[in-house]
Amino acid sequence: MHVAIAVVGYPVALALIVLALPVQALLLALTLPFDRNRRVAGRFLRIVGVLLSCCFPPWRLRVEGRFPGKGPYVVVANHQSILDILLLSHLPREMKWVGKESLFKLPWVGWMLRMTGDIPIRRGDPESGGEALARAREYLGRGMSVMIFPEGTRSAKGALLPFKSGAFRLAVDAGVPILPVAVSGTAHGMPKGGPWVRPCRATARILEPVEVGPFREDPTGLRDEVRARIAATLPLLPPP
Repeated sequence: MHVAIAVVGYPVALALIVLALPVQALLLALTLPFDRNRRVAGRFLRIVGVLLSCCFPPWRLRVEGRFPGKGPYVVVANHQSILDILLLSHLPREMKWVGKESLFKLPWVGWMLRMTGDIPIRRGDPESGGEALARAREYLGRGMSVMIFPEGTRSAKGALLPFKSGAFRLAVDAGVPILPVAVSGTAHGMPKGGPWVRPCRATARILEPVEVGPFREDPTGLRDEVRARIAATLPLLPPP
């Protein structure tokens, strides 16, 4: 099964990425004068992510719940695997993603992330973190939601790691709600440490938004509340 996936799925996925970049570049050129948020180029990349997930039929990916209102939101999700990116591309709303800078340096994929307007960040660099949050605030101010993995990295076995405070301080400063998303099963579909895929059933469950008003003086309390809600949801999700 794994050999068949590799023989068919990877070449098709690579061809899709190669073909998608010039299309995205054209869309960006046509829409940039009136699309400051790069919504069109970004939505195109998320559709490419959905199509990439279709290249590997043993993955069964689904989204549960409803994306409420028009936002903007600071969307936060637990991070189990690179597959999270493809799963969360199924969410029905364009968002700007905060991701590690090394992804933006990759040929082709990194170029597409930059055209989308996603936000690179260097781990462990406070200056880079400040710049990333400033860009995120600009997007929120223009009505565009921002997507952040508050664990900051993937867990080796899919366990829920401690959350960092940046996403929650951002939400408090911008006065926008947090939208938690609980991710389950992706650690089995593409385990940390390699690009090889395995069969899995993965779910992204959209939880109720968390208003920041009660936590305006306590962003760490907001962080802990959101983490507790995601943690409480994970055992209820279907097993992989």
